[in-house]
Amino acid sequence: MELKNLRAFVEVIRQNGFTAAGKVLCATQSTVSKAVRQIEDEIGAPLLDRGALKPRLTAVGEAVYARALRMLAEREDLLAEIAELRGLKRGVLRLGLPPVGSGILFAPLFTRFRKIYPGIDIRLIEHGSARLEEILRLGEIDFAASLLPVDEDFEWHEIRRDPLMTLVAADSPLAARKTVSIDDLRDIPLILFESGFAQNRVIINACHSKGFEPVVAARSSQIDFIVELVAAGMGAAFLPRLLDRRRTRVGVVSLVLDEPGVDWRLALVWREGAYLSDAARAWQALVRESRFD
Repeated sequence: MELKNLRAFVEVIRQNGFTAAGKVLCATQSTVSKAVRQIEDEIGAPLLDRGALKPRLTAVGEAVYARALRMLAEREDLLAEIAELRGLKRGVLRLGLPPVGSGILFAPLFTRFRKIYPGIDIRLIEHGSARLEEILRLGEIDFAASLLPVDEDFEWHEIRRDPLMTLVAADSPLAARKTVSIDDLRDIPLILFESGFAQNRVIINACHSKGFEPVVAARSSQIDFIVELVAAGMGAAFLPRLLDRRRTRVGVVSLVLDEPGVDWRLALVWREGAYLSDAARAWQALVRESRFD
């Protein structure tokens, strides 16, 4: 089973289609489709339900997809280790950071790292934490900053824990309070971040634990826009206290989300048992010894 075919199959799922996968792989749609067919022919079973609007994994497809992620990640580890043994690079650190909170927490650390290791090339990818976890599984980055909890196939080091603040309009019935619970928000539309942000997972899981499905009024990746939507009375939103302290907007009130286990817990995350380059281990050591107050 060829790795290039597995990579094509993985991208079809990640990109939600053959055409989009072809763009990522710089290949035609027919080439990508042929690669998936070759895997199906080899194992003698379909990987995808092609009758669905978007590619949907069959039971066999789910098993192959999970194993393909591990195989591709192992390949990236092998290439990185061989490159270091041959002395082909001065050092590369591949980081995935979410747009929410990263500037405040990581910019000072970047400066320190650059002064200590000026020869290391830092390659930064920015996405929501959930998306970064997918990229991390493929071995395309060494570390991701993500919200806890994470899956068991990851190791992690907690960087900062903050309460989540609930943002409501000043004329909301909740505005006079100091705290709210998830139950208090049962009948209030929520304004969430775009899909791919792990904070959504924290909020939605908390709602499910209380036995209801939240009504999502809007999604955005822009904090300022989310705050404006709250001010306009569209619904409630959530920010870690770290960021809430830095915003100013008349007409919006912040309340502590008083819900056990629903905190904003940011961690440095890496694959369990993954090979870490010298550059990656240096970054990991610096993070462990640093304070993120």
